[in-house]
Amino acid sequence: MNNQNPIFIPGPTNIPDRLRNAMHIQTLDHRAADFAETLAPVLEGCKRVFGTQSGEVITFPASGTGGWEAAICNTLSPGDQVLIARYGMFSHRWIDLCQRHGLEVKIIECSWGSGAPAAQFAEILAADKTHQIKALLVTHNETATGVVSNIKAVREAMDSCAHPALLMVDCVSSLASMPFAMDDWGVDIAVSGSQKGFMLTTGMAILGVSQKAIAAMQSATLARTFFDFTDMLAANRSGGYPYTPPLQLIYGLRESLNMLFEEGLENVYARHHHLAQGVREAVKAWGFELCAHSSDLYSDTVSAIYVPEGFDSNALTDRAYNRYSVSFGGGLGEMNTKAFRIGHLGSLTEVMVLAGIASIEMAMVDLNYPIELGQGVSATQRHFCNKT
Repeated sequence: MNNQNPIFIPGPTNIPDRLRNAMHIQTLDHRAADFAETLAPVLEGCKRVFGTQSGEVITFPASGTGGWEAAICNTLSPGDQVLIARYGMFSHRWIDLCQRHGLEVKIIECSWGSGAPAAQFAEILAADKTHQIKALLVTHNETATGVVSNIKAVREAMDSCAHPALLMVDCVSSLASMPFAMDDWGVDIAVSGSQKGFMLTTGMAILGVSQKAIAAMQSATLARTFFDFTDMLAANRSGGYPYTPPLQLIYGLRESLNMLFEEGLENVYARHHHLAQGVREAVKAWGFELCAHSSDLYSDTVSAIYVPEGFDSNALTDRAYNRYSVSFGGGLGEMNTKAFRIGHLGSLTEVMVLAGIASIEMAMVDLNYPIELGQGVSATQRHFCNKT
């Protein structure tokens, strides 16, 4: 029965029965006309979620990491300079991916818990008079630290010096959960995946790609085959894939979009903010600190929480899993042993969040944390009761 408990990791997220049923289909002919009739509306619906009218949506059978690789392989060449700030595990991994592909990576080292340093980006780009930097890579929502960055401010920093670099954004753990405005923010490639805000299984990288990024493909020489935008766009135009598509995920994505649009995207974002604030009220009641340095950086999809001095966060998440069969996120990178994470995105309700807060409280009491049972639960309850 323990598999009935919701999970509170920051992805993959809980899969609603409606989406599991949508994916529970027999193999169909992906060359048939009815598949083409399914695929085109799915791609168009994703454009609404990305917030783009002028861009294209491209999907690949992959996770978000595959989306990162597709973004750089289609638009850059060996030896190109890219600029990125390291302020968490996922920005770190994007740096590693770029270096493995032979790119020259200019790194701004930031403290974990901070966000994208728009002012420093502006200084470096303004000094790049010959425009050697070809792309600026930013993690919108740093899952390791529970930090959301201001992408609009990054675009304004780029515009302030009229720098032509591509703006690539990892929105894997923010898309379909928090506002994202690809066109308004001037994002050239936005990388997401099926397993978080879309509430599906892992297995589909979903990218929003601007016309500027598509034009960059003409001169890019990094090797690409499986992740070739040109092949995928050509096949999509005729209603198909250049190779076998992840059929069940595409049908699941169609139903996920139906769910999101039925609730209304603004309501989806408001729900995530409301649930996140309930978690933050519990953290405050416990007397603990969030990894995010300030309230403007608080993520509405994941909270990374420091444990008190002398405690091991891995022991806490292990206790919650082994005794109560509830999963929470462990600390990654610099947060290892120091912090645990509560994912509050995707298919979640107030009641589910309360179950998570109660479960982690029991694990804390078992390990002699300096809290009382009900401290966080009651704070979250008061927040939820005050909803107008």
